[in-house]
Amino acid sequence: MTTEKIDGVSVTTRANVYFDGKCVSHGITLADGTKKSVGVVLPATLTFNTGTAEIMECVAGACEYKLAGSDEWRRSSAGEQFSVPANSSFEIRVTEAYHYICHFG
Repeated sequence: MTTEKIDGVSVTTRANVYFDGKCVSHGITLADGTKKSVGVVLPATLTFNTGTAEIMECVAGACEYKLAGSDEWRRSSAGEQFSVPANSSFEIRVTEAYHYICHFG
């Protein structure tokens, strides 16, 4: 199921812009203190490093991703998600805008 709306949040209005604008996100904080980010990755192949574990939820578009230590590219489309361990990395390959929610921890 795709998350379409998140109620009761505080939004950081200044965008996080990565990779010369190929990824743009906004941080959100839920009422219970849980932090997430919502954003979009534009067509590119990028590598992200993680500090905490992450769940990447696709809300629109699609991507291919490859976790650190793997040679296998996997696909994630709207309504799907993938998990990335803490202190790791993943490559993401996008050919159409990939809209996501990043769930931390």
